[in-house]
Amino acid sequence: MHRRAPGGSRGALRRAVGGARRRRSRRPEVSQACVFCRIIAGEAPAHIVLDDECCLAFLDLRPLFPGHVLIVPRAHHETLADLPEALVGPLFSRVRRLARVMEEALGAAGSFVAANNRVSQSVAHLHVHVVPRNRKDGLRGFFWPRQRYRDEVHAAEVAATLRAALAASGP
Repeated sequence: MHRRAPGGSRGALRRAVGGARRRRSRRPEVSQACVFCRIIAGEAPAHIVLDDECCLAFLDLRPLFPGHVLIVPRAHHETLADLPEALVGPLFSRVRRLARVMEEALGAAGSFVAANNRVSQSVAHLHVHVVPRNRKDGLRGFFWPRQRYRDEVHAAEVAATLRAALAASGP
């Protein structure tokens, strides 16, 4: 367990889980305004499940289900598009490992992995949700209304637009 910083809107919870060791950030790229950077620096509380040179993973304070984890890069990057190429593989290898271990350790039938980029991103620090899932757990696929393409021509146009953008962006 990781400690809670004194004060704030969750003061009682912070006091209840206080007392764990203090850690110092291993990376200087932090933002004091960012709660995830403060967790990484050891200045804000979290129930940490993975802590290494690349990433920190901790329980979501408002989980979809017990075991819902957020995994963040130590360096402050707002979105996946901002993450340096050299960190993409290390981050997602840990996401994969966490999803596998989560299913085994919590007896989950599967997992849901998601990241928001700006829209619906509650904290402006890249974070990947890894959520244990079970059949009939109350969630149905994606959590928002799904749409359809107008027709096959519309789908082909959107696919062509994305292919062209990928080709122009390089490897």
